[in-house]
Amino acid sequence: MEKIRCSWGNSKNLLYRKYHDEEWGKLNLDSTYLYEMLVLESFQSGLSWETILNKRENFRKAFANFNYHKVAKFNEADFERLMQDKGIIRNRLKINAAINNAKVLVKLENNNQTFKQILTKFIPEPINHHPKKMEDVPASNELSNQISKEIKNLGFKFVGPITIYSFLQAVGLINDHIENCSFKNGEL
Repeated sequence: MEKIRCSWGNSKNLLYRKYHDEEWGKLNLDSTYLYEMLVLESFQSGLSWETILNKRENFRKAFANFNYHKVAKFNEADFERLMQDKGIIRNRLKINAAINNAKVLVKLENNNQTFKQILTKFIPEPINHHPKKMEDVPASNELSNQISKEIKNLGFKFVGPITIYSFLQAVGLINDHIENCSFKNGEL
């Protein structure tokens, strides 16, 4: 049986296709994965997702396998190391945001709160949209606006409504696979 994918999932790039087939829209609220996707989505801002996926392993190495407890302890030398790392996107604001956001996550945990709790307060159950084509999928919505505003107030950076909407799709809180995509309901 031929697999039907969302238009962007038909890429010749195997990493991109694998991401579409195995991760995108699949619920994963593991705290490390949430941080990883937040970092990657914020670095993607202004770039293609394919560019970020191609550098994902480099990001993992650079950011301590997305262990945000370790990243929260990064100092000026770590920042300079990241600024010199040709394997990642060397953007000062984005690197600062990744380190800052790790610190915010640790601070939340120290106050008996988690990022998962914040997200599921807004989205208790995954939202399954039913777009006919990818053009029907919004770049952001009222929910991503609300979440963006709330987490900015907590101190997160580089988390605008568009980045947050993409993040919610990435972690499976919003499933925007097109209606006839073979991977919409995770059967394959």
